[in-house]
Amino acid sequence: MTTTPVPTRPPAAATPGAASPRPRRRGTVPWRTRLLGLPLLALIAFLVLVPVGFIILAAFSSDVPRPGSTGLEFTLDNLRVLVAEGVTAATVNSLVIAVGATALALLIGGALAFAAARTDVRARGFLYLIGLMPLFLPSYVGALAWSILGSPGAGLINVGFRDLGITGPVVDVYSYGGVIVVMAMYYAPYAFLMIHGSMALMNPDLEDAAGVHGSPTWRALRMVTLPLSLPAVLGSGLLIFVLVFENFPVSQVLATPGGIDTLPTFIYKLMNTTPSRGNEAAVVAIALVVVVVLVTWMQRRFLASRSFTTVSGKGVKPRAIALGKWRTPVLLAALAYFSLSIVLPLLALLLSAVRSSPYMRSFASLADPGAIDITSFVAAVSSDGFLGATTNSVVVSVAAAALGTALAFVVAYLVYRTRTWGRGALEGISMVPLAIPHVVLGIGLLWTWLVMPLPVYGTLGVLIIGFLVVQMPQGFRGIASSIRSLDRDLEDSAVMLGARRSKAVAWITVPLLRVAVLSTFLLLLMLSMRELTVPLFLYTTDTEILSIAIYDQFENGGALREASATALVYCAIMFLLSYLPRRFGAGSGGRNA
Repeated sequence: MTTTPVPTRPPAAATPGAASPRPRRRGTVPWRTRLLGLPLLALIAFLVLVPVGFIILAAFSSDVPRPGSTGLEFTLDNLRVLVAEGVTAATVNSLVIAVGATALALLIGGALAFAAARTDVRARGFLYLIGLMPLFLPSYVGALAWSILGSPGAGLINVGFRDLGITGPVVDVYSYGGVIVVMAMYYAPYAFLMIHGSMALMNPDLEDAAGVHGSPTWRALRMVTLPLSLPAVLGSGLLIFVLVFENFPVSQVLATPGGIDTLPTFIYKLMNTTPSRGNEAAVVAIALVVVVVLVTWMQRRFLASRSFTTVSGKGVKPRAIALGKWRTPVLLAALAYFSLSIVLPLLALLLSAVRSSPYMRSFASLADPGAIDITSFVAAVSSDGFLGATTNSVVVSVAAAALGTALAFVVAYLVYRTRTWGRGALEGISMVPLAIPHVVLGIGLLWTWLVMPLPVYGTLGVLIIGFLVVQMPQGFRGIASSIRSLDRDLEDSAVMLGARRSKAVAWITVPLLRVAVLSTFLLLLMLSMRELTVPLFLYTTDTEILSIAIYDQFENGGALREASATALVYCAIMFLLSYLPRRFGAGSGGRNA
């Protein structure tokens, strides 16, 4: 039986002039999506670049920006400050302290990282905590405690040596050596974290190859392991150098009493002279930024032409190096660092808080009747000033952390999940505050919100804005790394099933990133509680926060007991905040996200 083919109708010819639907080209992005990030780009550019612009404007103007006057009269006279004797000395001092503290911090942090990651030292887990603990004690609180411990006249260490019959100041923390040691102790954890990660991922085959060719273990470490860790060493060294070079609080507490000016303290001095020399301060601030940018560029150029790849597709597990008879001495050295950076400062603050007299000639006087007064501790923390500063700190820190986390999420999502215009600029501007010292940003933010016709200055809002700007890079990086590692298929599947993109983000992406979001929030919260330099330029008597209250009490000198008690409570809050990320980030959600 034959089958008659069914004729098919030929396609109709297109009628000339008839409209036909034009399919969208694959990859075409709707214009509304392309414009999505522009309002956010304008907001972030305003928050970050306007303060920087006011710094540049003031450097080449005859007057500083103020309400009703933005100082548009151009002049080059302000540049003369760069050749002034004070600036030259401050620059040299800053470089000496930054180089010395960086070298010592790398030695401390690198040694701890090597011992914790690559050796069989006793109590390796505790050694890891020792490497991290100073990170959660604000460096300026450590400096304040060391001013109690090591001042040449009434320092507790020198009092103890006098009790032993040793005359003269044995320890002088108000010197180059004192400033360098204190800076190094509280910035060594940055080196520890970065070098420990590099050491833990090191491929042992390269060291074994050196051993096969007859190289002793320690020579292989020096010739192979250390050079391969160079990116982590240089990266942490650059970070520490920049942080020390721009550090204001520690320099103000320890270097200034010893007659040692640094660039940040010199800028602060120019801003607080009568009359204020804000234009010259702006010039010095720009010079400070130039040094930071130059050092960053040199480090990147040095590493650009080198290869340091040591981890390939196969798993690696670096072998533990036997320390033998050095196991106990290495642990004791780590405990000595822990005692100097944490135990002794906290004990000094405690003793200063409960002593009835702010100064003492001998430890034997502690046995005198009425020498110890615990009620003074209670009175200090229950005062109206403490309660107000603590309330302001909590409000500002929580608000800044919440808004900063939300802003970081939106920026990171737009940069890595959309094709909006200005994505590169959005990421670049968000990272700009990382290259600008806090003392410079503080001045720029002060002038910005004095000039802007918004009733923000003199309120807690200006502190929140300041924290948002300063911590923008940390928030962005904390969220961006997690967004880049998260597959977007689940979110796209929800959109294909009819959900709006915003609903898919809220119900799928955010829950999957809950650990990263929470960790970023807690990081920004802790950074806000620690921050001193930026609010130092923005606070008023009604908006004083806890870090400012402690700093002012120590600067006054007469409120030493109250300041010590406040600092101890402050440290307790910081240690609690350091525990929360581990408590909430270690659950199953953290492993599955």
